[in-house]
Amino acid sequence: MTDPLHTDLLELAQKAARRAGALLRDGRPADLAVAATKSSPIDVVTEMDIAAEKLITDLIAERRPDDGILGEEGAATEGTSGVRWVIDPLDGTVNYLYGLPTWAVSIAAEQDGETVVGVVTAPMRGETFHAVRGRGAWATGAWDGVRTLACRPAPPLDQALVSTGFNYVADVRAHQADVAQRLIPLLRDIRRGGSAAVDLCDVAAGRLDGYYERGLHPWDLAAGDLIAREAGALTGGRPGERPSGDLAVAGTPGVFEPLQRLLEDFGAWHD
Repeated sequence: MTDPLHTDLLELAQKAARRAGALLRDGRPADLAVAATKSSPIDVVTEMDIAAEKLITDLIAERRPDDGILGEEGAATEGTSGVRWVIDPLDGTVNYLYGLPTWAVSIAAEQDGETVVGVVTAPMRGETFHAVRGRGAWATGAWDGVRTLACRPAPPLDQALVSTGFNYVADVRAHQADVAQRLIPLLRDIRRGGSAAVDLCDVAAGRLDGYYERGLHPWDLAAGDLIAREAGALTGGRPGERPSGDLAVAGTPGVFEPLQRLLEDFGAWHD
């Protein structure tokens, strides 16, 4: 059964992501500079992150003033409607700063604490991914029409292509590099794209067999996690847990569990 509320939330998320993506793509100044740093001097915020988040939150507040909001760049309101928006206005900021194409706008809507809508738009790839809980996941891009997303059939783990990301805190990065070094001989290969939201959507689209990362925040995960799950992927954190800042894992069935076990054995979730 189609929930009219979820349809409305999807349409608003798509509109906000489209507008923010156009702002970021077309409004990027030639002399773009770092506006602030977060966890370390290399974990950056640009003026465009801030502008994109304001565009998104203003649009949501205009249409749904009673909703809560959690945004990476500081937007935070409690709301009274039972709906909360989880927003990463620019996932892959370092890529964006350097002019690399792998960055995205990620917008999710939660209802009573559960993610029900997710939209990820990657403007430089010309692609937008979306999902509604229980209704599947889709993408638009260079192809005609809307494409239904489905993760790949599971290969043996030693033939799996897996993506990951690295934290901006030096000692955490060093530990992550050690984990990756131990994993590489057991996989087809490892990729590092630079955007958690895009990586999760690439699992959904069958472009990756798996993905893992430590140190993510709710806004990094919310939309992409739903899109991956609605495309048939499995997601989680440490065994028996949901994705979290300790560990987020996604993979096609058959890859997810052995990858998760290896990450647990290798202590991927701690120093």
